[in-house]
Amino acid sequence: MIGDWLTEINVTSPTGIQELERFDGINVAGKIWQAIEAKL
Repeated sequence: MIGDWLTEINVTSPTGIQELERFDGINVAGKIWQAIEAKL
C-alpha cells in the first residue's frame, strides 16, 4: 500500500500468509481482502 493505493499483490510467494494460517488456523488472506474491501 502506498497511501490509499494497493500497488502490488504477490501471488507467486504467499509463504508468510501460508505459515500464519498453519500456525493459528486463521484465514489471513481472507482478512486482508476484507480490510481492502472495507476501504472501498
